[in-house]
Amino acid sequence: MVDDENIEIDDLVQKVRQYVLNNLNLSELSDEQLEEAIQTLVYQNTRDSYLTLNEKISVAQKVYSSIRGLGLLDSIMQDDDITEVMINGPDNIFIEKAGRLMKLKDKFEDERHLEDIIQRIVGRAGREVNQANPIVDTRLQDGSRVNVVLPPIALCGPTITIRKFSKTPMTIENLIRYGSITQEIADKLEVLVKAKFNIFICGGTGSGKTTFLNALSNYIPHDERVITIEDSAELQIVGVDNLVSLETRNANSAGAGAITIRDLIKSSLRMRPERIVVGEVRGGEALDMLQAMNTGHDGSLSTGHANSTHDMLSRLETMVLQGADGLPLEAIRQQIASAVDIMIHLSRLRDKSRKTMEITEIVGYENGEIKLNPLYVFEEDENSTLEHVSGSLKRTENKIINDFKLQLMGYREEW
Repeated sequence: MVDDENIEIDDLVQKVRQYVLNNLNLSELSDEQLEEAIQTLVYQNTRDSYLTLNEKISVAQKVYSSIRGLGLLDSIMQDDDITEVMINGPDNIFIEKAGRLMKLKDKFEDERHLEDIIQRIVGRAGREVNQANPIVDTRLQDGSRVNVVLPPIALCGPTITIRKFSKTPMTIENLIRYGSITQEIADKLEVLVKAKFNIFICGGTGSGKTTFLNALSNYIPHDERVITIEDSAELQIVGVDNLVSLETRNANSAGAGAITIRDLIKSSLRMRPERIVVGEVRGGEALDMLQAMNTGHDGSLSTGHANSTHDMLSRLETMVLQGADGLPLEAIRQQIASAVDIMIHLSRLRDKSRKTMEITEIVGYENGEIKLNPLYVFEEDENSTLEHVSGSLKRTENKIINDFKLQLMGYREEW
């Protein structure tokens, strides 16, 4: 079948793949049997070639990946330094590595091959995507978050965006090591989580909201019942035995069967939660989340997209209005002020570093406005340049005002 000693590896992959597709009954072969058959074929047809053992193994892996795996995506996902993958049609693949975007030389064979891979991804997660339902949020088997948009919505061809899943759960210790917070602030945040303060984390795209939420959630006492609610399950809470993870579901091709964040929040209230962790609020579910925080489910954690703490409060107002059109603005602001205790703002700065910019207490509602009490604020120091940001979170002179929960847990030190 393959007898040219100088054949290129890519050509070899294509020829072995074509032989497998044409001559083996794939429906009757298990994954292990197919992998073994491909390895045998590769070794048989490269006995007299210059290929090393590692190259032969690589050829076999690429052939198997193109048939049962995710093709080119498999090799990209194996690189632990890559944090995000962006595929804009078969010819344009971009990755984020060490905070920098770069374009890969690799390409998919054609649009149809890319669509086949998309169907494998969504099929494994029990979802579907097609022309009637061209947008889907799902995840890979390792937990990586995936967004898919198909033509004709995506004009450049099938589009996939993958936020890679970290193999090791993010911890506060890691955040300290990366310089996002200090040990002193970590100790303070641990007290807030254990005292059941309702904490909301906000920031722009790629600022590290989910990462920070994951780290904070690991301060939750291990004997509590925790319900997590996400579009695509990616939180890695360790040590909590009584943990229920809920995930949304898109509508099927008939437009039925959708399960939203809002549905899951309502359902979670009947599951005797001690804490509710909502991965991200984007719309009307904000009202349900605030009501849950206000009705005895203290210690809830959530995130949202915003460029500042004030911006997040405005966005929350807008989101609540989506869930309860006609609710007076004053009532909404009162609801937010009484539900959220602490807001943490994160940002991705000009040097691509991720920093905690502000930790603010929401102290109440007065004269038509939500009152804020900044506790920590990020300040740049003299070492900052246009290319590099240097600075740290500085404690303001403000003391925490609503310390009732701290007193309930027996915390007597000054926060």
